[in-house]
Amino acid sequence: MTIHDNTAEISSEGGSHIYHPGVLDVSHGVVLYLDDITVSFDGFRALNKLSFSVDAGELRCIIGPNGAGKTTMMDVITGKTRPDSGSAFFGQTMDLTRMTEPQIAHAGIGRKFQKPTVFEQHSVFENLELALKTDKRIWHSLFGKLSGEERDSINEILETIALQDKAGGRAGLLSHGQKQWLEIGMLLAQQPQLLLLDEPVAGMTDQETERTAELLNLLAGKHSIVVVEHDMDFVASIARKVTVLHEGSVLAEGDMNKVQNDEKVIEVYLGR
Repeated sequence: MTIHDNTAEISSEGGSHIYHPGVLDVSHGVVLYLDDITVSFDGFRALNKLSFSVDAGELRCIIGPNGAGKTTMMDVITGKTRPDSGSAFFGQTMDLTRMTEPQIAHAGIGRKFQKPTVFEQHSVFENLELALKTDKRIWHSLFGKLSGEERDSINEILETIALQDKAGGRAGLLSHGQKQWLEIGMLLAQQPQLLLLDEPVAGMTDQETERTAELLNLLAGKHSIVVVEHDMDFVASIARKVTVLHEGSVLAEGDMNKVQNDEKVIEVYLGR
């Protein structure tokens, strides 16, 4: 039996249900939509009827005190955590609550965790080559050669993340900030529509932080970007719109000036 609706296809084979994601549709301008998302762990509500949306090409900053639900929110978006209730859509057609983590990644959502994860024994160029959205079967991985288009794509990413002069060097020799940029580059190699970045400037020097702000401002528009961050100076340098989470819900939302002057935000977060 196969059922068709406006989101995807559900196939029933021998009693098992397989979800086939639809095609990403951002014709309405929204790339991510969360509505009434609730997640509980042993009676604790990590997310409490969380609702917000992100527009295509938008750079959104998410702030809030520890325990506000920021990590759980990203876990729901990437399929790592299933919500108890509510809906989460990527574009108009993809129901994230019914997709696996690999399906979500393949659909165009890339996530970068706080600690950079790169292949330190490989060169910077090889890290980007391994991340390319290409045929990952064993034969192709072992014996396939880069096409001219793929090589051009890697060189373009190297230029974007300002690591052209490090391309042949070992990734393990990069500074902390450069490793963060390389991992962002590895996400870009997968051609994501939406980037989720968890505290991308943690541990960076002031110069690296400034360069990261320039990088994200450059990428905004070409990609939708959600940044979870505690560094308020950094947030102020990139934020078009800020969402403040508290106890698993949206406490305030708007431009940086609006949230900085919101009495509720000052009380629970910025005033601490």
